Amino acid sequence: MHPTFCIRMAAASWFAGIVDSVVNTVYTLQLPFCGANVVDHFFCEMPTLLELACADTSLNKTVLFFCALVIVVFPFYVILITYVNIISSIIKIRTTTGRRKAFSTCASHVIVVALFYGTVFFIYLRPGRIHVSSYDIMATLFYSVITPMLNPLIYTLRNKDVKLALKETTGKKIVLWRK
Repeated sequence: MHPTFCIRMAAASWFAGIVDSVVNTVYTLQLPFCGANVVDHFFCEMPTLLELACADTSLNKTVLFFCALVIVVFPFYVILITYVNIISSIIKIRTTTGRRKAFSTCASHVIVVALFYGTVFFIYLRPGRIHVSSYDIMATLFYSVITPMLNPLIYTLRNKDVKLALKETTGKKIVLWRK
């Protein structure tokens, strides 16, 4: 990949994140808040914050939904297209062991992507009427804490040296992925 393209992709993601934050913050600051103002969540996430407003938040929820479409769905679509291309290339591999090894390599990334995007879709891309606070907290915990924490673990457990060190530490053979 050309360095200029990498810089443009990084700049585009930073720009999109800043625009998303500014747009949602401006719309949220215009809302009146009354009552206890206690956020029943780990942190001030936008859908939870909108629940505290004393006014109609349908415009805010619509803006949040469309921002989420751009910020979440577009990258997911690009990842999906990439995996379709990868899978079509893997299918063309002539040997069974080669295909198995290629699918095994992709499996860890697919797990991380599914964990992250599954919970993000649950929080940001569902109808506004569906809201269960305990489920929201668990989903947010998953995509903000558990998935990033599992990410290095999922990738490093494919490494033979890490498996050997884990075996020596626990004294047991651990089979996670067969090659």
